Amino acid sequence: MQNLTLLDGQKFQITIQRLCRQLIENHNDFSESVLIGIQPRGIYLAKRVAEELRKILPDNNIQQGDMDITFYRDDFRRRSAPLIPSETKMDFIIEGKKVVLMDDVLWSGRTIRAAMEAMLAYGRPQKVELLALVDRRYSRHLPIMPDYVGIEVDSIASQKVVVSWVETDGEDKVVLLSEIEK
Repeated sequence: MQNLTLLDGQKFQITIQRLCRQLIENHNDFSESVLIGIQPRGIYLAKRVAEELRKILPDNNIQQGDMDITFYRDDFRRRSAPLIPSETKMDFIIEGKKVVLMDDVLWSGRTIRAAMEAMLAYGRPQKVELLALVDRRYSRHLPIMPDYVGIEVDSIASQKVVVSWVETDGEDKVVLLSEIEK
C-alpha cells in the first residue's frame, strides 16, 4: 500500500474553519438551519463544524444531530453478515428547516441518497444541502453533488480515502491509499 497524505494538522483545521465560514454566508444565524451528521463517520465532521460555529457565533443556537441510515441503504439486504445499526440522535424536527447533511467522504452518492430518505422521518425540510470533507469526484453512481467541499480528490476505484479524526483515531488526517502493483 502506498499512502499519500492529502490533509492533516493545521490544514485540516483551516479546512473545517473555511467550511464554517461558507455555511455562515448562506445560513446567517442558523435560526432556520440544522446540521445532520451521517453515521458512522459523518458525525465527527458535523460535531466539529457545530463546535466551530458555536465559537464563531456564541449567541446562536446551532442544532446538530446524528442520523443512522443502516436500513435505508439499497444494499443492506445483500450483506452476508447481519448489520448493527448506529444510533440516531436528533432532538429536533426538520419540518421547514434548511438541512445541511454532512459526511466525511462523498464517493458513489448512495449513502447520501439513503440519508435523504431517512431524514424524511423527521419532517419535510425547506431545503437540503450537502457538505463533504472529501469529494471523490468522477465516481458517482447517482447524480449527487456537494454544496460545500473541503477537498476534491480525483481517484480510481482501487484507491481508498481514509479520514482519521482525533476523537477516535488520535489525529486529524485524510489519506489516499493506493495498491502498489508488482
